[in-house]
Amino acid sequence: MLKKLLILFILLFIPLVPIYGEDSTVERQSESPEFSYPEDSNTISIPKNNKNYAQIYNDLEPANFAYMHNIDPDQYYDMKDTTWAPYPLLRLNSYIYFKNQAIEPGYYLITPREHKGNWYMLFKQNGKVAYIIPVYEKNLVPETFYETHLPKPKLTPSQKVHMGVLSFLGKFSSTKRREPVKSYMEINDLENYFVSIIIYYGSYKYSTIFRTIKL
Repeated sequence: MLKKLLILFILLFIPLVPIYGEDSTVERQSESPEFSYPEDSNTISIPKNNKNYAQIYNDLEPANFAYMHNIDPDQYYDMKDTTWAPYPLLRLNSYIYFKNQAIEPGYYLITPREHKGNWYMLFKQNGKVAYIIPVYEKNLVPETFYETHLPKPKLTPSQKVHMGVLSFLGKFSSTKRREPVKSYMEINDLENYFVSIIIYYGSYKYSTIFRTIKL
């Protein structure tokens, strides 16, 4: 009787004990998507941002040009096929600073523009350029970025029918209109009183950097 109980005990508890040999593998999953486990290592790989924002900020030169009457000449071409401005709208609740420029609180339409091979971000108010800020980095936008980040409008049944009719008519070349440029904005607080504003506009994203306190 004692022997049978011992065998039953072994059968019940031995499968619960994991056995690791030299050739065994263990599937590991991180609790946070920011961590990844290398296949051939027992250490955790943590992605790091090695950008020296202070150095980037110091190396940037203020814009040495201005627009006549503070009018962006390319704005007409961006807006001629749309009913509203395609640029992202920034609302500032407090001052931000770039070198000797203090950008006042308020609403701004943000527009990326190229000038003599360099890229700049135009801060516009009431259709006029208020500030010109240099871009320190320009990159391609991931293919599915806008589908993931832009909210999809909730349409009523009548609006769905209306949009379906417009979509059908848009298939004919005589009535087809150009799709508006997609845009998105990302603002990140950084260390040492820096803040980055990244504008996604069309196929590219443009990165700028500011300070939140005046030096």
